[in-house]
Amino acid sequence: MAVLSAEDVEFDYVVPVVVVGAGACGLTAALAAHDAGQEVMILERDESPRGSTSLSAGLIPAAGTMLQKAAGIEDSADLFAADLVAKTHDHTPPDMAMVAAKTSGPMIDWLIRDHGIELELVTGFLYPGHSRMRMHGPKSRTGADLEQALLSAVSAGGIDLISGASVEDLYADADGRVTGLRFRRPDGALETLGCAALVLACCGFAGDAAMVRDYIPEIADAECCGHMSNTGDAVKWGLALGATVADMGAYQGHGSVAHPHSLPLTWAAITQGGILVNTDGHRFSNEMRGYSEHGAEVAAQPGHVAWDIFDARAEEAALGFHDYREIRKLGAVKSADTVEELAEVTGLPFEALQAELDAIAAAAESGAPDRFGRRFARDLLLQAPWRAVKVNGALFHTQGGLVIDHDARVLGKDGTPLPNLMAGGGAARGLSGDSNYGYLSGNGLLSATAFGRLAGISAARIAAGA
Repeated sequence: MAVLSAEDVEFDYVVPVVVVGAGACGLTAALAAHDAGQEVMILERDESPRGSTSLSAGLIPAAGTMLQKAAGIEDSADLFAADLVAKTHDHTPPDMAMVAAKTSGPMIDWLIRDHGIELELVTGFLYPGHSRMRMHGPKSRTGADLEQALLSAVSAGGIDLISGASVEDLYADADGRVTGLRFRRPDGALETLGCAALVLACCGFAGDAAMVRDYIPEIADAECCGHMSNTGDAVKWGLALGATVADMGAYQGHGSVAHPHSLPLTWAAITQGGILVNTDGHRFSNEMRGYSEHGAEVAAQPGHVAWDIFDARAEEAALGFHDYREIRKLGAVKSADTVEELAEVTGLPFEALQAELDAIAAAAESGAPDRFGRRFARDLLLQAPWRAVKVNGALFHTQGGLVIDHDARVLGKDGTPLPNLMAGGGAARGLSGDSNYGYLSGNGLLSATAFGRLAGISAARIAAGA
């Protein structure tokens, strides 16, 4: 992955706007640039475009959408931005949080209205850190369906997409203007493609073990359940071009990945009173802090695993998610009618498990926070019949990357935009602070779609010479 001199380079062909990556970010950017009147080419390394999007639940948080209004939910960009900043303990720049929050609602409405993307509002429970119900996604709650819907919109728009095209190098002039790139076909053949503007939408570096160990050593030994094609290419090219990176220690972990099946167990079960216990039968944290920070928490437990304990009532919230239904089909969900039976099917010590459940009941009765600071509501108190899933902690995707401005243009070390380079999603600095604690549910797809649309608009403007 190099940046080569553009001097005397003649490209095989030229397209005004080129997008690297065909996940939610790249597809959204391409749609936006195409809507602005520019010809677009998308290059995707994988033979079948999937990306991190397909591995997610496909949920995008957004404020002030027409779906929220139809449901009678009052939300605002100010409130959403405040939630984003609060989750990161004031680390995320407030101006970037506001940009994402302000553009999120119009972006969702645009996808639905202009491109026929079928989304619905998730109701019934709040994800930790969100003060309003603002998650939008496919009915199936699968990122694979979101990816396919975006691919269909790209196809309907007549936008060209080449899969199996691994971008190897960029070409740039002495001023840092990217003039094109070189990509490799599956048969090894190399082709060059010129452009007036380039969007990097090839996500982060979760698939590069060396980069993870350098930047995020705390999660380096955990399972990586992310897309392994995310090898940090955008960061490598950006640094070579003189770009600035930030929050490289930020990532989305997950503390509830069914083991050994590697499917994420939705945190909805936790929000409905569920708990995590280690193999000694002990709780070890406030589960309501969020699923991202629990990736490292669970990975640090004996055997690097834990048990997600919930009940049939809490399971109702999980059943709306495709991944959970698959976990059930695989036999990973254990059921029990008594605590004794629950201990037997999980192999957990009965006395320790019963003591934890008694402590939860006492906390709910008193109304006071428990020893970890979590409050348990009486109406969400766990009771038979029980459900349990063995889980491990995992890394899904990184959240640090290239620093961008309000138009998703990549910034150089002097704080000014590079001539014609845009980035979004995992390729760019996200909205999650500098570690795992700042990941607010949906931040990955928020950065992908909100900044992806802005990147596409900026790329079209630059390509038009504006």
